Amino acid sequence: MTRLQQRLEEALANLPEALRTSLTPIINTEFKGVISKEQFQSLQADSQLSDKELRLALLPLAAAFSVAPISNFYVGAIARGLTGNLYFGANMEYNDVQLGQTIHAEQSAISHAWIQGETGISDITINFSPCGHCRQFMNELTTADSLMVQLPERNEKSLQEYLPESFGPKDLGIEGGLLAPLSHNLALETESPLLRKALEAANRSHAPYSHNLSGIALEMESGEVYYGMYAENAAFNPSLPPLQVALVHANMSREDILTVKSAALVEDHKGAISHLAITQSTLEALNPDVTLEYASL
Repeated sequence: MTRLQQRLEEALANLPEALRTSLTPIINTEFKGVISKEQFQSLQADSQLSDKELRLALLPLAAAFSVAPISNFYVGAIARGLTGNLYFGANMEYNDVQLGQTIHAEQSAISHAWIQGETGISDITINFSPCGHCRQFMNELTTADSLMVQLPERNEKSLQEYLPESFGPKDLGIEGGLLAPLSHNLALETESPLLRKALEAANRSHAPYSHNLSGIALEMESGEVYYGMYAENAAFNPSLPPLQVALVHANMSREDILTVKSAALVEDHKGAISHLAITQSTLEALNPDVTLEYASL
């Protein structure tokens, strides 16, 4: 049994019996942190829990995906997309790289929803109050004005209550936001499957400030490939590089992120920044033998 499965089963064992019985067929060795709208409704009917109570009860399962070798502080988050599906997320840390590469649980859940094709988040449930960094990250969303935040033992509040007089994309003249469906029509002639997958990700990236359209693809030792696209933020610092989004993709797919074998990064050369150097250093910390293909379009 993997460590993740052990954590999931420990969290499952602490749930009320009716919910545990209903959840057990879902939380199996193939579970990848997504609960469909229909599954959620079924769980609610079987457990007789309210919408809020059920989301809060599921948080320990989301936190089971945490990778926290530095803090040993396990945070879970659950983002509900506009489709009604729920996406788990958890904080992720890495040894031997600067702390700015850390992924917060809220960023993880939102990235997970984005990877799965969601175009907005209606609410997010977290087991600890969101830090200022995450409040600003969430303010980039297409649904920032209507996004609701649920914490344990508190009434649900809007993001704007957590971030009054906020600064966001509109202040810089940008319409839309993070998770808006995009296709930038970047093109690349290549025989490399990894570069082609990274190109697909770059074409979905959100980079209205630096214009660094960028995406990455990671091949794991298992042979599976995971991708990520750049999530830029109006406040700059809370931006999430494409590598981090891809690592969320891998982690929520039950992959050991230390087993990255090879990677490919694609960027638009017209961008004002580059992710190449930080991508190289972070990948090297994960696996010194990783190979990286790079294309600047």
